[in-house]
Amino acid sequence: MSLKGKLLIVALSAAIAFYAVVGGFLSVHKDVFAKGDPYVQMRIFSEVLRHIVRDYVDEPDLEKVKIGALRGLADGLDPYSAYLSPEQVKKFNSPRTDLAGAGMIISKVSGYIYVVSALKGSPAEQAGLRAGDFIEYIDTLPTRDITLYDAEELLSGQAASELELKVFRRGRAYKTKIKRAVVNQPAIESNILESGIAYLKVTSLADGKAAEIKKQLAELQSKGMQKLVLDLRGAANGSIETGVEVANLFVKSGTLAKVIGHKNAVEKTFEADASKAIFNGQIALVVDRSTANAGEVIAGAILGNKRGELVGEKTFGAGSTQKLFELKNGSAMLLTISRYADPSGVAFLKESPGIIPTVEAKAVVAEEILPEDNEAEEDDQAKVESPQLPIEKPTADDVQLKKALEVLKSNGQTTTAKDEKAVKPSETPVHHKSASAGSSL
Repeated sequence: MSLKGKLLIVALSAAIAFYAVVGGFLSVHKDVFAKGDPYVQMRIFSEVLRHIVRDYVDEPDLEKVKIGALRGLADGLDPYSAYLSPEQVKKFNSPRTDLAGAGMIISKVSGYIYVVSALKGSPAEQAGLRAGDFIEYIDTLPTRDITLYDAEELLSGQAASELELKVFRRGRAYKTKIKRAVVNQPAIESNILESGIAYLKVTSLADGKAAEIKKQLAELQSKGMQKLVLDLRGAANGSIETGVEVANLFVKSGTLAKVIGHKNAVEKTFEADASKAIFNGQIALVVDRSTANAGEVIAGAILGNKRGELVGEKTFGAGSTQKLFELKNGSAMLLTISRYADPSGVAFLKESPGIIPTVEAKAVVAEEILPEDNEAEEDDQAKVESPQLPIEKPTADDVQLKKALEVLKSNGQTTTAKDEKAVKPSETPVHHKSASAGSSL
């Protein structure tokens, strides 16, 4: 086929993808392209192609140019949209159920794969990974060169197979190996902290967890629970339906969440069902950057209906639905078509994502440092092998849990806590329930 013919194919293929995503693309790059006219954008796109064909030093591989363009279009939207090759489309449409994983909820931050949460007892946690880690390499592949969808594929594989990761934490690079395994969702944990005050720890909101939480609440009520600390740190998975089901256990009236679609249209509204609410006492939710997806749905519902205080740090900001749009050559665009939102319609995944707590309490950890912020130091140590990723245990003094207890004791009015004893959730017996079967990355 002539170069001119190839160019025509590329232009047509790119046009299909471009029209599919141009709205989102423009919203991200307002300062680069003229607004409002997709035909203007297509002319710019065609002009770039002409320069590549006419002026590039070598004869370009237009298939690679096309794939690069399509990947770039998706990359300009959000971490969860992606271009899928024909082979990936086949796998997407016929997913394998026998593959094992690492047990992480991941996203992308500043181009790197970012660990939002590592499930308790998962291969990722056993390897030392935790929320806030940046993954620079998966085996030999730099994560800045792959999509989130690619990373999810790489992390899954045969049970007992291994992969090596290069992890960046607190300004230093480490290496670790993960042995893939079938991941069971961690059990809900609960106990009585003090007379009348209960503690409920939720680190997974996979399917079935709402029923488990309801059962735990009933048991705590039978033990005299009047106030509750609901700990959603690490609760980063789950659907909006699961989040709504859990939120309804605490909120008997009002809007719980919304689904926001194209052009900010409200596609669905979830209202509370009074018959499903089982706890009316005071609540303090503990949240941080490892709270996302269904966890943010619960936090948004509690906050939006003034049912309790949010204690801790800003949540991650996620929660969306993707749809596959297949293209003529067998490839496809996986595009975000809707977002989870709080009762007022503010999406969690937005330009400034996440939910800000009503009572700030920062954990005693170092500030996140991006890998590129430390490139000069890494260059000086290029020949030094990265140490093994340490397995760090949580500190005994849980500042955020302590603050949540303070809020409950003061009936929502925080007081000075300098003379209060540090709270350790493990000081009293924890009642474990059997974990729901499930899989994670």
